[in-house]
Amino acid sequence: MFIGENPIHINAEKGSIAELVLMPGDPLRAKYIAENFLDNAKEVCNLRNMLGYTGTYKGIKVSVIGSGMGMPSMGIYSWELFHYFNVQKIIRIGTCGVVSPEVNVPELILATSAYSESNFAYTFDDYKEHITYPSKELNEKIINTAKELNYTLHVGDVTTMDVFGPYIDYDRVLNRMPKDLNVIGEEMEAFGLFHVAKHFNREASCILTAVDSKFSDVVLSGEAREKSLNDMITLALETIIK
Repeated sequence: MFIGENPIHINAEKGSIAELVLMPGDPLRAKYIAENFLDNAKEVCNLRNMLGYTGTYKGIKVSVIGSGMGMPSMGIYSWELFHYFNVQKIIRIGTCGVVSPEVNVPELILATSAYSESNFAYTFDDYKEHITYPSKELNEKIINTAKELNYTLHVGDVTTMDVFGPYIDYDRVLNRMPKDLNVIGEEMEAFGLFHVAKHFNREASCILTAVDSKFSDVVLSGEAREKSLNDMITLALETIIK
């Protein structure tokens, strides 16, 4: 395997990325977070328009960098962050579809595991299981911080899909998953992030905002969507600096 001295996909200077990183899928959401939540934020990478910023939150150095959509993209960026920039913690902050009547739009979800039928992990290092796990310690901090902030936070399993859920018969996929899973949401990146983090013995978690549900016809207004995303961002930032 060839690994060069410099990253291929992140054009940041060494030392410009913090050990604590938030990763939204959308690079423009990274820009939004930097401009609205971080102090003294500076753009540190922009190759392929995958924007990344570093600033401070309550005096602590934090970076926010887009991951793109899907496990291949998340796998590339998280691997380079861990390997080249010595990142210690990553919290994915994204959106998801709801597959449980317990969760309402636009409430927050914390993933306790990610189930996937993908070959991502098998290709990565011959891992044949279909479940990966976040950091227990980081998840516990997220749960406790949500209580401090008085946020509603649903805790359960998520599925990481190779195909955008709303475009397929998702129930067909859901029905063949292990029955002991408490699946409450579906998304496209967490499984890959958790597996790469485990490879490097680093911490990773995933907080999601529920934006649509098979059990509801609720369509979020722009204002409601922004508030729910801001709550997720605040929860992630308040947690990662602890």
